[in-house]
Amino acid sequence: MKLFIKITTLLIYSLTTAQSINDLSFGTDATFEVITWNIETFPKNGQISIDYATQIIEALNVDFIAIQEVSDIAAFEQFASNLTSYNGYIESTYYDGLAFLYKPDVITINNIYRIYSTSSYWNTFPRAPMVIDITYNNQTIFIINNHLKCCGDGTLNLSDVNDEEYRRYEAMYLLKTYMDLDLQNEKIILVGDLNDELTDTSNNNVFEDVLNDPTNYVFADYDIALGNSTNWSYPSWPSHLDHVLISNELFDEFAQNDSNIETIKIDDYLTGGWYEYDQNVTDHRPVALKLLIDSNLGVKDIPENDITHFINYPNPFNSETTFSFHKNDGNAEIHIYNVLGQLILSEKITNSQTEYQWTPKGLAMGIYYVKLTFDKKEIANKKVILSK
Repeated sequence: MKLFIKITTLLIYSLTTAQSINDLSFGTDATFEVITWNIETFPKNGQISIDYATQIIEALNVDFIAIQEVSDIAAFEQFASNLTSYNGYIESTYYDGLAFLYKPDVITINNIYRIYSTSSYWNTFPRAPMVIDITYNNQTIFIINNHLKCCGDGTLNLSDVNDEEYRRYEAMYLLKTYMDLDLQNEKIILVGDLNDELTDTSNNNVFEDVLNDPTNYVFADYDIALGNSTNWSYPSWPSHLDHVLISNELFDEFAQNDSNIETIKIDDYLTGGWYEYDQNVTDHRPVALKLLIDSNLGVKDIPENDITHFINYPNPFNSETTFSFHKNDGNAEIHIYNVLGQLILSEKITNSQTEYQWTPKGLAMGIYYVKLTFDKKEIANKKVILSK
């Protein structure tokens, strides 16, 4: 009897906790969301792929989706028309697989254009980057959709213009040049299937030019790349190839606690798991960025008697950052955690102390969470970004 009860209980539990596509979620009314998604020779399995993708996007409920690898323009147009909350765009004059979907009730498209599209750039960019100039919440944001050259042997050969790694290296150099010169002081989100690893050694890292400029650019998904392979965007290798880069004009927004980035593991919501997803949708998982636009307060916005006054500058930072807070009469402490929730630092704050300078040593670049406590009760927290 006891065995029967245990089996019955387990069966009821599994039935009541099973997930489906309809349980997917990411978007909120208060945040701006951008997803990058390679949907592999769409529609990979005909109408079945269209139906899957429609259900997935409706469930995720995000504001903007940058898509790579559309093979059938008519199928994409049907797909976009199926989505009740979205408009779609794909260039029909020539095929390169780049497209996007957006919510017209919250996003206004100001302009769409290509860069590096002439024949002299075809070796570097087999698919010319698509730039979308949008307005969201009265803010202008430039989103650059990319699908860089695939494959290679993992070694960057700077003397061979046909080397796959060199082609991606050159592409990132040109993209950075464009952002530096043509989009200076603009809010930029560069996304796409960039077909290479962020964590390669510096001599083989095609992203080195960008990684060496943390003052201006940060890969928002760097922690994913550093983390467990179960959260990577391309499980078949496995590797993390789909990236989201933001410019420093969005650093404050990304540092907000309500902002987030993650790989959406849609296969976890299918009964057939990865096999079902790979057969019917794509071999890439989407990577999703969530930003709380215009939400952070400056020092002058915080009342003098507000105990939750807790800011730091700079953020992101590459060597040290300073936290400031009000004087306190209790037992105050600062606690710093990594993305896995592990405590890496705990520091007591004296009654007269109003600042704390953090100079991390030997820590990986990425996101860290800082909590300020009084008498062991959390009264404020911050998300900070360590870049190198």
